[in-house]
Amino acid sequence: MRFIQVIKDIFSIKDLRDRIVTTLGFLLIYRLGSFVVLPGIDSEILAAASKNANGLVALINTFAGGAFSRASIFALGIMPYISASIVMQLAGIAIPTIQKLQREGESGRKKITQWTRYLTIIVTLLQGSTYIGTQIPGEAVVNPGFLFNLTSLIILVTGTLFVMWLGEKITERGIGNGTSLIIMIGIIATFPQAFLGEAIGRINGNGGLVMFVVEIAFYLLVILACVALVQGTRRVPVQYAKRVQGNRQYQGGRNYLPLKVNASGVMPIIFASTIMVIPPSLFSYESSVATVFANPFGFWYNFILAILIIAFTYFYTAIVFSPQQIAEEMKRNGGFVPGVKPGKNTANFLDTILSRITLPGSIFLAFVSIFPAFAYMAGVKQDFALFYGGTSLLIMVGVILDTLQQIESHLLMKKYDGLMKGGNKIKGRSSLPIMG
Repeated sequence: MRFIQVIKDIFSIKDLRDRIVTTLGFLLIYRLGSFVVLPGIDSEILAAASKNANGLVALINTFAGGAFSRASIFALGIMPYISASIVMQLAGIAIPTIQKLQREGESGRKKITQWTRYLTIIVTLLQGSTYIGTQIPGEAVVNPGFLFNLTSLIILVTGTLFVMWLGEKITERGIGNGTSLIIMIGIIATFPQAFLGEAIGRINGNGGLVMFVVEIAFYLLVILACVALVQGTRRVPVQYAKRVQGNRQYQGGRNYLPLKVNASGVMPIIFASTIMVIPPSLFSYESSVATVFANPFGFWYNFILAILIIAFTYFYTAIVFSPQQIAEEMKRNGGFVPGVKPGKNTANFLDTILSRITLPGSIFLAFVSIFPAFAYMAGVKQDFALFYGGTSLLIMVGVILDTLQQIESHLLMKKYDGLMKGGNKIKGRSSLPIMG
């Protein structure tokens, strides 16, 4: 069977095998750490108090793989680092000093990474203080007081920094993007329980087995839609003229420049979801603002989320794709788009096409992101509805495709067949720059 042959090919390449084993080892460490409860907390009382967690808490807990509700040392996970990354990306637009660093190449990138780490500590201190004060019930704390709050805050900051380090090491020594994989593994960890809960609820009378089968069939269609969104491209023909290099003449030819419908990948989803977590931590839980942002199935929550996703899709696409730079590289290599003059005209042409495909792509991305609210209204249980499209599913699909693409690149580099039959290749972004 081809599947068995692909597995053999993967593990026959020592470098790829070592990277996969390293990745799995680091992810295992993360999952084990998510079950280590903060010192001074009665885990049984905490479990009873957090059993009925819903709304925003359930959504955050899904990203953290259950660590949030368990008051784990990794309760805040990687989200403070993502929040800090978002701030640095936004600052790169408004602050000239950061803009200058972005243009300095590797040295500037290292400096920005270091500032992001410092900012992560500040964000974790703020979020950790809110978490200790609002999410840990007083009856679950054995010896409440200043000492407990201080030690718990230090441990939460250390835990987040350790998870950030794990993500960087996976990116460096493993396969795939470490930070994205950590988010994905947390999401997948809560999927079996949500799936079983939905199955038991349906079979025991809420629609029956037939309704459950219909629900799963529709779920598979949503997954296919997400895959189409992630892999959809608009191919722009590029013609290369004949060129002479030394004593050799190279024949020109036609290639295609693939412009992705969703060039920003899963980053707008992560950006928007992270921002939606901030207001409840800044306002009292009894305030109207916190009430709106604490209900992921409410109208205003999903409306604001959709607007943020559309805005961030344009913002991040502008960061990762520069029509001017592509046009200059094509001109240097003797390439041109048929019927379009090289240089500025080509840059404008590419920018126009990108704007046209980004609009429907961003709207579709936003619609899929708010689809769990419709699933919940249709009777799907809350835990499973969070996977019915939405942030969770899009992140899982995007990260899995990115990781498979990297595995396929290793196979092709070593002269093996890819993961797909008939020469088809997995399309998608090979990395998520902000996350690494």
